[in-house]
Amino acid sequence: MALLPILRYPDTRLYKKAKPVREVDEYIRCLVQDMIETMKAAVGIGLAATQVDVHLRVIVLDISKEQNNPEVFINPRLIQQKGQREHEEGCLSVPGIYDKVTRADRVVVEAWDLEGKTFALEAEGLMATCLQHEMDHLEGKVFVDYLSLLKQNRIKAKLRKRLRETL
Repeated sequence: MALLPILRYPDTRLYKKAKPVREVDEYIRCLVQDMIETMKAAVGIGLAATQVDVHLRVIVLDISKEQNNPEVFINPRLIQQKGQREHEEGCLSVPGIYDKVTRADRVVVEAWDLEGKTFALEAEGLMATCLQHEMDHLEGKVFVDYLSLLKQNRIKAKLRKRLRETL
């Protein structure tokens, strides 16, 4: 297992649309394990393959308090959305930046598991928000895209300044 480098906003590779996984093989299983390890090391609750520059439709999530219940979604599809909820979001690709985004409060997602078997999951609250957030990454969208252009420009400037200070 290995820690994978996480792409940082506004890296253009974050805007690349992910391709479907054709089969769950050893490469995909290894990718999933590396993504889980990377997500935990970065103290995140979700990670899409796009964020580690692998443009396949793979997501890992772990919203458990103990960070010991990772869930895997391969080729996830949003089947149903209900209600609306505004929630403050952050992102491992946009470190230290948080803002409110409105998303569906309840969703039904269909995906493959690590055995390549299809399953459906109904989620609400934080889990629904995380699924939608990570699925956006697979479509080449970052949560700051929901914010005003002014906020997006401020975030880019803040991240550039932070990068200069660390060099």
